[in-house]
Amino acid sequence: MRSRREHARFFGLPRDNFDWALFLTACALAVIGVVNLYSATSVSRAALSEIYIQQVYWLVLGGILGAAVAVIDYRHYERLGYLLYAVGIVFLVLVFILGKDIRGSSRWINIGGFGFQPSEFMKLFMIIALAKYLHDDPKTEPRTLKDLVVPALLAALPTFLILKQPDLGTALIHALVFATICLLTRIRWQTIAFIVVSFGIALPVAWSYVLRDYQKQRILVFLNPEANLLGSGWHAHHARVAIGAGGWTGQGFMRGTQNQFLFLPDQHSDFPFAVFAEDWGFFGCLVLVALYMFLVLWAVRIAATSKDRFGAVLAIGVGALVFWHAFFNLGMVTGILPVVGVTLPLFSAGGSSVLTIMMGIGLLMNVSMRRFYVAPGRTTGLLGGLG
Repeated sequence: MRSRREHARFFGLPRDNFDWALFLTACALAVIGVVNLYSATSVSRAALSEIYIQQVYWLVLGGILGAAVAVIDYRHYERLGYLLYAVGIVFLVLVFILGKDIRGSSRWINIGGFGFQPSEFMKLFMIIALAKYLHDDPKTEPRTLKDLVVPALLAALPTFLILKQPDLGTALIHALVFATICLLTRIRWQTIAFIVVSFGIALPVAWSYVLRDYQKQRILVFLNPEANLLGSGWHAHHARVAIGAGGWTGQGFMRGTQNQFLFLPDQHSDFPFAVFAEDWGFFGCLVLVALYMFLVLWAVRIAATSKDRFGAVLAIGVGALVFWHAFFNLGMVTGILPVVGVTLPLFSAGGSSVLTIMMGIGLLMNVSMRRFYVAPGRTTGLLGGLG
């Protein structure tokens, strides 16, 4: 067995393997996002005019937290996996006791003048808990339905609590991150078939007993976009108009008419991409989407070169988190998905979402820096260990 010094000489210390590609991609998205928020709020009322400055503060705080997450060897989080998960569940329950009601939903907790959204941080806690469970489970053959019971329960509990807030978009993100991780663990085709059939049966039940009236209305508007343009269809309609107005090269920075004449609602939170598309056009959007795709594929690459199953699941989980956020936000803004209120990572204004993504980037950096450094006594294994 090599000594720690010999390992450092052979593999390099973690700090010697700083992932510049990951760092620069995250920085590019954050900087473009702040510039876009400046355009989005430039003609808004005073309450929104300083949002881009607040976003800078959140990004700085998120960068500090992300750096702290990256510095501590990610294997320590393995030991705390279930504890972090339990803390997240407690805060989700506290939402129903201490939560602040906004637009008919209770999602926020205010403690000492600081407000935060527990469901955002729960995404990372769930990923860590799932990574710990799958790391501790030595199974390598394709998994059966029975093998998925425990990880399914780990995902189902927070998803249920978030649905009760209600927050359909965040609940969907939790469920899809879980599904993405499970698919990479290799599942028997019979199990996949059973899950698909069960999902199809559950859809009409969810429509009747789970979805709220306003959520059903959003889906109906999605199926018939022209049905209520002055009501529930207003957001999606003007987002599509803004994207179309951008053309190939855009109308120019802070010159988008849909944004400047205040036709775009929630342009700083749910619909910042519409502002960006109107300002910078198709080619600008192509660059932005390419940055997100690179970030997701880089997370997969980090997972593929990770030295243990825990690190691989962490990387896949964070990559799935970024992918599904971007997929839903871009989908609802372009009209290919219903409006579900999902933020665009590092682009939408918001404290909890920014901190969550930045800490997720910190986890990715953590795994990436240590994929070439094997601690003495640690068993190695590639992404195939997920199976």
